[in-house]
Amino acid sequence: MASQDWFDKDFYAVLGVKKDVSPAELKKAYRKLARLHHPDSNPGNAAAEARFKEISEAHSVLADPEERAEYDQIRAMGTGARFTAGGAPGGFDDVFGGMFGGGAPGARRAPPGGFDDIFGGLFGNAGPGQPAGGRRYGAPTKGRDHMATVGLEFLTAAHGDTVTLERPGGGKPIQVKIPAGVADGQKIRLRGKGELSRDGGEAGDLVLTVQVRAHPVFSRDGLNLRLDVPVTFAEAAMGATIEVPTLSGEIVRLRVAAGTPSGRVLRVKGRGVTTAKGTGDLLAAVQVAVPSHLSAEAIKHLQQFVAAQPAENPRDELIARAGVG
Repeated sequence: MASQDWFDKDFYAVLGVKKDVSPAELKKAYRKLARLHHPDSNPGNAAAEARFKEISEAHSVLADPEERAEYDQIRAMGTGARFTAGGAPGGFDDVFGGMFGGGAPGARRAPPGGFDDIFGGLFGNAGPGQPAGGRRYGAPTKGRDHMATVGLEFLTAAHGDTVTLERPGGGKPIQVKIPAGVADGQKIRLRGKGELSRDGGEAGDLVLTVQVRAHPVFSRDGLNLRLDVPVTFAEAAMGATIEVPTLSGEIVRLRVAAGTPSGRVLRVKGRGVTTAKGTGDLLAAVQVAVPSHLSAEAIKHLQQFVAAQPAENPRDELIARAGVG
């Protein structure tokens, strides 16, 4: 939103850039100055804080294409006009005469409702002293939010921890408490850790998007944890008690019933992810492991096993359901 003091502020000079500066060059210049004058890098330095606010305001306006265009128009108008009393050339009448329908110098005609109507529309005010959209001109504005991504190891996200992050735009690193059970893609909002307000208002927030790295064994399914558990053919066929790892590092024992097929899921209650909403379970999917090499003696016994079994084709039902064959 346009500000009435834009006539007097040269934001290009504040950032030390030319008027035709590209967005990339503008961003580079801002980051360099922000890092130098950030309050975290200059604790107790009022001059540095004031300079940082000035830099932030300049970048906020010039980084927005619409605001930058509006600022350039206002500055161009302000440069070509001097608000002097009377109708001397180069004065108020030359600039606004056409706007208000005036003709000869000195024949000033105010618009209906007075000059407040013109400036009210120009600067976003609904009328003298009245705000547009319910906001009074000059009220402190909140600083802009910063957006960042934080990568976390699977166990860190599951158990929670405190991590140190570099602040976007430079400045003193910040400590961030990661809550237990944070999920991939979840956002964490840190109040007041964003950009400082350029006019003494509330600082913006730092919004972190969590990216959880994959674990070699466990995967998330809501609050539940999943993993694949290999078992031998003999264990699946005759039943067995097996050991399974948990996220806490403990080992739990599970009973595999005789005749358990590959893909059956065994549930361990309360061994999933814990958050304020509750605790999930550990879901262990049985995977029957097939040996990659058999000795001659093993092959002989396996052949005896096959001969002793009733002749059946486990794919008969599959073919019948498919309606072919």
